[in-house]
Amino acid sequence: MVVNREGPILVEGPVEVVGDDGTTTRSDRFVVAICTCRRSRAYPWCDTSHRRREPAESRPDDDGRQPDKSEEEPRP
Repeated sequence: MVVNREGPILVEGPVEVVGDDGTTTRSDRFVVAICTCRRSRAYPWCDTSHRRREPAESRPDDDGRQPDKSEEEPRP
């Protein structure tokens, strides 16, 4: 396993990932990139969405994600 501070975790495959809801996802690839920023549309697999992330000092959320316009909730 290789952990990159600014990117995904690379794991030699095949790999099974069990999600928070108990769903199991499997990949038979010889190296798998597992998303750590949770922005990937192919989550739990990385789709390089982390490359479009803004620097840490401009992040509005504690989890480091920039909300999509569709995800934003009106603030009182």
